[in-house]
Amino acid sequence: MSDTQVAALDHTIQQTNLWLKKLEDEHHFAERHQAYNALRAVLQALRDQLTAEQALHLSAQLPILVRRIYFEGWRLGTERDDARNAEEFMNHVAEHLPPQFPRDPKATAEAVFDLLWKELDPGLTTKLIDGLPASFRSLWPAIARR
Repeated sequence: MSDTQVAALDHTIQQTNLWLKKLEDEHHFAERHQAYNALRAVLQALRDQLTAEQALHLSAQLPILVRRIYFEGWRLGTERDDARNAEEFMNHVAEHLPPQFPRDPKATAEAVFDLLWKELDPGLTTKLIDGLPASFRSLWPAIARR
């Protein structure tokens, strides 16, 4: 773990590492860097599907460091990508993944959505999921779609 001697920074580094470790352990990513790339790609693809208000509400639940990853490259006021179905969303995830990423975008999205469901407030996350197009709600864990 890091020791920046700034409690908020040490906490967010620890939280981020725990999230990445959970992706590695629970979803069998080969290394931490793959887990990071998966988290980054899916969060940014999801962010691009949301309204600015939805994106901001989601960001408020993220650890500070993950929030920075989530907002990287985002421009307030840009038009949403508005994927109409799961396949279009998978294309957005693939665009954010590095070339030759060892996992398909669907499995990557499902892993990250599972992590988000476990780590974020269930009520707020359910509200977010309900606001997504029905065609890619199925990428979230079944318990999250009830």
